[in-house]
Amino acid sequence: MASFLPSWSFSFLFTSWMLVTLSRTVVAKVVYRPSPWHLAHATFYGDETASETMGGACGYGNLFVNGYGTDTAALSSTLFNNGYACGTCYQIKCYGTSACFRNVQFTTVTATNLCPPNWSQDSNAGGWCNPPRTHFDMSKPAFMKIAQWKAGIVPVMYRRVPCIRAGGLRFSFQGNGYWLLVYVMNVAGGGDIANMWVKGSRSGWIKMSHNWGASYQAFATLGGQALSFRITSYTSKETIIAWNVAPSTWNVGLTYKANVNFH
Repeated sequence: MASFLPSWSFSFLFTSWMLVTLSRTVVAKVVYRPSPWHLAHATFYGDETASETMGGACGYGNLFVNGYGTDTAALSSTLFNNGYACGTCYQIKCYGTSACFRNVQFTTVTATNLCPPNWSQDSNAGGWCNPPRTHFDMSKPAFMKIAQWKAGIVPVMYRRVPCIRAGGLRFSFQGNGYWLLVYVMNVAGGGDIANMWVKGSRSGWIKMSHNWGASYQAFATLGGQALSFRITSYTSKETIIAWNVAPSTWNVGLTYKANVNFH
């Protein structure tokens, strides 16, 4: 004799299957992928010590202390994008000139500075960073990895690549009791920041405004509160939250490390 399940049983079984399936769903992480290759030119500034690259328009300060080293470049304003390109990473390879080192495929640099326009010189004769040119003014040690430094300027191919960083995001605090200025460093993935919020342990989320370079600011009284940050990548649009990055005893002039980062 055939047996039949009541209609509510099928509904129950289907609902149970759906719940199990949903519980097993894995949310994929947003992973930044390399861009196509593009053409540009590259020069260098400073000497072999790269001391002139310290500081810079992105506000990273001492590039050795903060993990960027000498593999850095200043971007023309076309690439710099009003500071939103700070922290982005590029593979650069020399091509089309005898000054290129043939045994070197490319070198990888991080954008840490702005190469400003020089309107007193022609864009093709000294005004290398004048808009709309895409140009990399590399540290001398980085330039010397792809070409003979005596060449001065070389044609290059470049592409955006994921930034590989050890550890989590770093937040360097400046400001005062009514104004918090935060420099975001060690950003992996796309390397860039589009939007940022801060939350005190006794406040809601406060939207921060872009100051310049890699810095964001909030005009709020947040002293005596543990601070968390919500950050959105400019390129991938991924948003992550760094909870309780700074304790309630935080102070300006210090850098605090998170345990999360982009990919």
